[in-house]
Amino acid sequence: MPTIAEKRAKFRKLHAAGCFVIPNPWDIGTTRYLQHLGFKALATTSAGFAFSRGLPDAAVSRDDMLAHIAEIVAATDLPVNADFEGGYAQAPEGVAESVRLCVGTGVAGLSIEDSTGDKDKPLYDLDLAVARMKAARAAVDKAGGDVLLTGRAECFLVGRPDLDETVRRLKAYSAAGADCLYAPGIRTPEQIAAVVKAAAPKPVNMLMPGALGLTVSDLEALGVRRISVGGTLARVAWGAFIRAAKAIASEGRFDAFKDAAAHADTNGFFRGDMKTR
Repeated sequence: MPTIAEKRAKFRKLHAAGCFVIPNPWDIGTTRYLQHLGFKALATTSAGFAFSRGLPDAAVSRDDMLAHIAEIVAATDLPVNADFEGGYAQAPEGVAESVRLCVGTGVAGLSIEDSTGDKDKPLYDLDLAVARMKAARAAVDKAGGDVLLTGRAECFLVGRPDLDETVRRLKAYSAAGADCLYAPGIRTPEQIAAVVKAAAPKPVNMLMPGALGLTVSDLEALGVRRISVGGTLARVAWGAFIRAAKAIASEGRFDAFKDAAAHADTNGFFRGDMKTR
């Protein structure tokens, strides 16, 4: 098992050139399987973990999320980036304390959002959002500075699909100390190219929430450095479960079982056979 310092160094190196996919497991089993497939890094998903606890996204407490992040970090040899929502605080001082605790889990990176959770005012005022990012940066630096900090502009996810405002916020977060920039919800090649250009020379993370018709090669050509999937893999699993369960409940049919992973293969993988693909 590599050391925490080695994982963090590897994660930073991944952001220096090229393009890589950072998929999002939601438990130990999915973490180990994604590592088995050869991915170079992983990221937690607040939504995927919340669903596994019977909660909506953003309803998991800070302590429970920190315990989950630590569990995922301990389950893999790969660097792990934490989906750390809004830092579990509004004031910059609270964000700094949360970031300090998150760094203590052994993560290689973490992200801080600028959404408030308030439908009437879904984004923090830019001055406060920047102060929150600066507080996160200071907390990382105080802990050693090797954790990669990602600044997220949530405009497109909270009903404010304004590309100019998104770019303005990303530039401000970059100046405040974010190492990587992220605008979840952008979807078109034109939007992606604009964000990449505005963020340069900082790397950009792209969220692939569904079938946009873009491949890893397409995104790399647009200048994207890192691709994550958020809670989508978890929702794929939930989709299969819901369809199968509904067919049993409403039709008395078990047809969906034909797509199930074989018990021998799955059991063999976790037993250590390492042959399941």
